[in-house]
Amino acid sequence: MSAADAGGGVLCRVAVSEEDRQACFAVRKEVFVAEQGVPEDLEYDAYDAGAVHVLAVRRADGAPVGTGRLLTGEAAAAKNGGDAGVGALGRLAVLRAARGLGAGAALVRAIEDAARARGLDAVDLHAQTQALGFYERLGYEAYGPEFLDADIPHRAMRRALR
Repeated sequence: MSAADAGGGVLCRVAVSEEDRQACFAVRKEVFVAEQGVPEDLEYDAYDAGAVHVLAVRRADGAPVGTGRLLTGEAAAAKNGGDAGVGALGRLAVLRAARGLGAGAALVRAIEDAARARGLDAVDLHAQTQALGFYERLGYEAYGPEFLDADIPHRAMRRALR
């Protein structure tokens, strides 16, 4: 996937280099571990190795501002109740200084593009309940009960891609 302009001076691209992957992990560490208090051993998992990681950077200077990942196949099925035709969007994080610039929405759309390119029919995610409105504005619908993940309330959500 080539870099896509997200508006607001943000570009999103699939992280193919080790440098890009490390930038994704650094953003996640800042947002989830430092800001939200998620234990580092929970933040990074075995799924990272096979995931499609997407990186958002500032157009002006290339500085990383956000990230997210897509799980496919058995990894996604383990997250979404067994449907290998549905991708699992996760670990969406935008640095505090870049919030409100459209990076989050751009990352979601880039991850959806990656899912379509892999022939997936839909994308599931586990949204922190405080972010439900964000995902609803992007076409996701909540289902099932609220649950805790890393002691943070979440809801499952899904968006059909076709």
